[in-house]
Amino acid sequence: MERINVQSTNIASIGYDASTMTLEIEFLNGNVYQYLDVPQSVSDALMATQSYGQYLAEHIKGKYRYVRV
Repeated sequence: MERINVQSTNIASIGYDASTMTLEIEFLNGNVYQYLDVPQSVSDALMATQSYGQYLAEHIKGKYRYVRV
């Protein structure tokens, strides 16, 4: 999945696959997680936010299943 580099204190890049509704996040420590069944609107809001980490914590973590890649 293609990811876009972002400016964040803990996130390196973010990608989204609309066909599978999979949000992929690469953290600065090198870990990559795929969050499953994430609506396009949530991905769009994440990309538009001022704080990626805060949005991730408030709207994605604990709400969507994930796998570590």
